[in-house]
Amino acid sequence: MHRHKIFIALIVLSIVATGCGKDGPPDAPSKSVAAPDVSVKPVQVPAAQQQFLTIETVGASQAYDVLMLPGRVTFRPQAQSAVGATAAGRVVAVLVQAGQVVRAGAPLLTIESADALAARAALDQAATRLATAESVFRRQVEMVEKGVGLEIERQEADARLKEARTEHERARHAVTLIGTGRGIQVTVRAPSNGVVMSIRVAAGATVAPGGEALLELGDPSHLQVVAQVPESDLGRVAVGQAAEVELPALAVNVAAQVENFSPRVDLESRRTQVYLALARRIDGLRAGMMAQIALRVTADAGISVPVSAVLIKDGRRRVVYLARPDGTFEPRDVKTGRNQNGRVVILQGLTAGEKVVVRGALLLDTQAELLL
Repeated sequence: MHRHKIFIALIVLSIVATGCGKDGPPDAPSKSVAAPDVSVKPVQVPAAQQQFLTIETVGASQAYDVLMLPGRVTFRPQAQSAVGATAAGRVVAVLVQAGQVVRAGAPLLTIESADALAARAALDQAATRLATAESVFRRQVEMVEKGVGLEIERQEADARLKEARTEHERARHAVTLIGTGRGIQVTVRAPSNGVVMSIRVAAGATVAPGGEALLELGDPSHLQVVAQVPESDLGRVAVGQAAEVELPALAVNVAAQVENFSPRVDLESRRTQVYLALARRIDGLRAGMMAQIALRVTADAGISVPVSAVLIKDGRRRVVYLARPDGTFEPRDVKTGRNQNGRVVILQGLTAGEKVVVRGALLLDTQAELLL
């Protein structure tokens, strides 16, 4: 009987224990779910050390990005000339050298051309016919005025004079296009001031109008920078935007401004040419030099803080310290963007109006380490 009572008591205790397990408080959540991370414990510093802290209230502001673009120095379109043959013939003399500075009208080439001889002969004949027609017309006018001439003869003389003038003008224009010279020789002259960039012909070569350029001239006082902008960034570039151009060959940086765009995108590189004007003249600048362009473009509005406010933890985390109303400081993980002008863009982790320690954050981080 005594053993039976003990057995019943054990059963009752088991049932009570089971009921308590069902009705009691739930199990505490695991540390990975609800336990606070020790890294976000508020940090306190003595009042004497707070004088070494600088706090800034963050706010949304217009952010800027810098596009780093490859480029080169080129002549402006109006500063470059391609000089071709003005008459069919043979080059007998090249009168300049590559790199030579020339002025407008300076002789560049001499060509011997049978077409030039024929055109000049035609002009001489047209001039003779014009002089004859003018003389006949004057005589007919005088005769009509004296009453011994016929009006129909004066009208015929007037028509022949007009034809002679038209023929003479046509012949004169043809000779003008050919250029200066005598007989079969034609002198090709520089159309503008500039430097001889290249010579693509030699004495003895046969040339004709409409063929390839024989020489190229460029005016070094009219240069520009051409940047290659990816098509995905074209919407962020506008005429008038400021840029800085680095010229590695001259070890010079110079301010510039966007002037215009090319209307086409290159099919292979998917880039468009953007033309920039330099703010000042650079000694030694030459067409073809390589350039590196830093173009400042607007980005979406965001939050930025001084670089000194962001601490790097474990090589990958970015942490700032927030000033709390109770006088303590809270570490906050943030995601950062581009650095520019001593400030870093905060992509995630901060909102406008929060107060961030921008100087002395390392002191707070040292205190936080002591709490671990």
